[in-house]
Amino acid sequence: MRRLLWLLLAILAAVMLVLVLQGDDGTIAGLSHLDVSSLTVKVIILLFIGAMALAFFFRGRFSQAIEGALVWIVIVILLAVGYSYRFELQQVADRVLAELIPGHAASRGRIVEISRARGGSFSVVGNVNGARLAMVLDTGATAVVLTHEAAKAAGLPLEVLSYTVPVDTANGRTRAAPVTLDRVTIGGIAERSVPALIAPPGQLRTNLLGMSFLDRLQSWEVRGDRLVMRGYP
Repeated sequence: MRRLLWLLLAILAAVMLVLVLQGDDGTIAGLSHLDVSSLTVKVIILLFIGAMALAFFFRGRFSQAIEGALVWIVIVILLAVGYSYRFELQQVADRVLAELIPGHAASRGRIVEISRARGGSFSVVGNVNGARLAMVLDTGATAVVLTHEAAKAAGLPLEVLSYTVPVDTANGRTRAAPVTLDRVTIGGIAERSVPALIAPPGQLRTNLLGMSFLDRLQSWEVRGDRLVMRGYP
């Protein structure tokens, strides 16, 4: 009786699904009634062949075989749905990670959103010349500013740097070295040939995401606790 009830519920769910998928133009999930009829016949034939095979190979245990087959059918359907909506699920996962991990960029194409960190600033995890670096949004900085250690990780030629640009840091006034970064990537936004400054050793604790990157964007804004950046198409 319980198996019969489950079978009836499955049939009812299938009927409800068809009603939900039926469009205003009479189509079902974009298929004409002729296509649906042809698909239905093929599914029935496959179910019949499958039932005959199960009856032959699982004599005496037919009901258990049916239950096992239904479980695998559900798993296959879930995998198919997950694969079909993999991009949408990736966006959902990015949004969840952006809430849980400060600096994680949730991307939707060329739109990137970053949640505010607990300290009130926006910590941004980006990629500079292939090196994964953490930066802090600083709209008062005219350029992207990297620490000496970050510049080394990004493969910049430290031995030929010329510290000629005066800058103000938390440790006072100093001079930084101008460079051009080959590539700066944050989420789905990538910019090439970005002007930047390299701070002398021990003069800067945190990398700064300054205006030389932000000015490359189509727009950027702070919405409550979110930083929203839009790159050009």
